[in-house]
Amino acid sequence: MVADPIQNHQVTQDFLANSSGGPTVLRILLGTQLRRLRQEKGISRHDAGYAIRASHAKISRMELGQVSFKHRDVDDLLKLYGVDDREQREALLGLISSANAQGWWHQYGDVLPHWFGVYVGLEEAASMIRTYEVQFVPGLLQSEDYARAVIRLSRTATSDEDVDSRVHMRMHRQRRLTIENDAENTAPRLWAVIDEAVLHRPYGNARVMRGQIEHLIEMSRRPNVTIQIATFAMGGHPAAGGPFSILRFPTPQLPDVVYLEQLNSALYFDKFDDTSGYAQTMDHLATQAPLPSETQGILERFLELHRG
Repeated sequence: MVADPIQNHQVTQDFLANSSGGPTVLRILLGTQLRRLRQEKGISRHDAGYAIRASHAKISRMELGQVSFKHRDVDDLLKLYGVDDREQREALLGLISSANAQGWWHQYGDVLPHWFGVYVGLEEAASMIRTYEVQFVPGLLQSEDYARAVIRLSRTATSDEDVDSRVHMRMHRQRRLTIENDAENTAPRLWAVIDEAVLHRPYGNARVMRGQIEHLIEMSRRPNVTIQIATFAMGGHPAAGGPFSILRFPTPQLPDVVYLEQLNSALYFDKFDDTSGYAQTMDHLATQAPLPSETQGILERFLELHRG
């Protein structure tokens, strides 16, 4: 494929016009742009890596926005990809400093797994989050006491200070959902489908569970939050493989990202063939589960179950 310099310049201008957001989004946007330029030139990751004295794996991580950028590396790649326009080069190189900046979550680096930091950055920039959970109440919907009970079970929380720090970070993540008088409309839309098993499984004592269910009821009343309960009466459903989240961004150059958390790592998918399957699964879940208008009644029944 031969790149059209005029089209290339226009794509870069469109990219820059939509390059607002936190450092994680900027890294992914810059990486996406580098991937597009490389593919248009028909250059392999191996050859691109050779040009910057690195491996093809580093090129892959750069294109996924999973690592910080060195000015020299980006400059060399732009030369390799035939980006000769001075304005275009300076614009892309000018993003490096902002893309390498640290987000608020880095203050929790002592208790934050490196693989989860990427997700927090994406979550911070997302305009819509769709999530399915079968084990816990989703982190963005957890009450403080419930979060503390869940975190105490983690093998990585080795002290009360670690637990406190992780709870505080989780509460910080929730702030964007409850922005009051949000004139800029930056609060994300959250659509959560929660398996009924979550409401049966106790974390903490009965008081903690009651508080959590009351919190879900309160959150379900917010205009930007939709909660559905995937009841046992549904029988089998296409999400039986486990929990996942889909993040969508206001920046058109950034694809949807699917996040799958594992015990000691996480997987991120941004290819359409992967993300579209999860989107369809979420659509099926939302269609099969009781309507959001029924959620409060279902939760109130579980509130009675955890009384006493």
